[in-house]
Amino acid sequence: MMIKKGFVAGALSVALSAAAVFSSGPIVSQAKTVDQKYIVVFKDQEKLPSGYESLVSKAGGQIEYKLEKLGAVEVSSENPNFLNEIKKSSLVSQAGAENKLYPETPAIEEALTAEELESAGADLYQTLQWDIKQVTNNGESWKLPNGTGKPSSGDDIVVAVIDTGIDYNHPDLKENYAYGKSFVPGYPDPMDQNSHGTHVAGSIAAKGRTMGVGPDLKVAAYRVFGPTGGASTAHIADALMTAADDNVDVVNMSLGGYDWYQDPAYATKDIVADVLLFNRAIQYAIKKGVTVVGSAGNNGVDLKSPGQLSGDDKGATHRSPSNQGLIRVSAGGQMKNLAFYSNYGVGKIDVMAPGGDLGPNYNPATGTGRDNTYLCLATIPGGGYGYKAGTSMAAPKVAALAGIIIAKHGKDNISPAQVKHIIQASSEDVFKNGYDAEAGHGLINAVNALK
Repeated sequence: MMIKKGFVAGALSVALSAAAVFSSGPIVSQAKTVDQKYIVVFKDQEKLPSGYESLVSKAGGQIEYKLEKLGAVEVSSENPNFLNEIKKSSLVSQAGAENKLYPETPAIEEALTAEELESAGADLYQTLQWDIKQVTNNGESWKLPNGTGKPSSGDDIVVAVIDTGIDYNHPDLKENYAYGKSFVPGYPDPMDQNSHGTHVAGSIAAKGRTMGVGPDLKVAAYRVFGPTGGASTAHIADALMTAADDNVDVVNMSLGGYDWYQDPAYATKDIVADVLLFNRAIQYAIKKGVTVVGSAGNNGVDLKSPGQLSGDDKGATHRSPSNQGLIRVSAGGQMKNLAFYSNYGVGKIDVMAPGGDLGPNYNPATGTGRDNTYLCLATIPGGGYGYKAGTSMAAPKVAALAGIIIAKHGKDNISPAQVKHIIQASSEDVFKNGYDAEAGHGLINAVNALK
């Protein structure tokens, strides 16, 4: 849904001053789509009630998508009174306009030129991947039992990447690519046509010229985004639910938006359904034993005060998805600093991971002093490599660490809450003592987590 002038002005003041390659991405989520789609969430959380199809039809709606195990449906309707009609039923918990989320657009992207690639040599991990070295203590975690993500048992540890897909032919990824599924209408192939998901997957489990935090983990593509544009909450929730049913171990969601709870086009009660569906999907996955990781966002704002986020506008602006069961990740730089674009906030961040920035001499206000080697290098489609920075690049390192911890303890032998606790307790305190708004419990450390 639309975030109005107060928040947009604050968020974009950073983005517009950070040179042409800095893109804040779509910081708003559109609650009302052109084809007027809605989410109807029924009171039963585990199944659709008897007669739900007739109920939707009588209210003037047509069911587009069923989420039976979450007790919800996506509906299209041309009836302007659809929400009022459907809410009259005692079977309905919430109904409202459907949101759209987007891949978390990298704060910075930069191509790796042929000349740079040649000068870097064959081993790009050694020359350019400071971020993977930071998490693994220069590869020391790989020397520990299960430290590469290879479990003692024969069961693969799978990290689901809910994103733009994965280039499953990439030489650094194909050995660790498990499978893929697409939830994008008209795009049945999980192949990445954007680059975001392939970069995320490389940070998790690349094994070649570049390396991931867990080079023996497996990655699975759950594609929810087409070449451009966003994805509906229903499709993302379905991907998350399906991944849980597939018995993946970890889910990475480097995606997001914002929910503004005072959009003049909608009453607050009309927005809650979308949030409720996301919470159900996340809780469904966690109950199935899946550790869920999410990015904090790249707008450089404090998420702790929903009222302040709305700026001059009334109401409350919330990060979406945001759930206490998630491991929520802010982005740090090579100097173990909070990246200048990273969101933060007391109670909103669990840990920090390297997401990259433009170096200690970079001035966001003038765009001067940039150093691209402080960005994060990883795989991109077509067998290539590229620089990106963002909380999207930070979250998958936490997802990979979760996978490594599971590999150590055994598949299905450790709960998501236990995994989260280990990640938090083993993190390096980089700012003030104890928990803080910027890094949460600290900067992740794979060696500490495996002790």
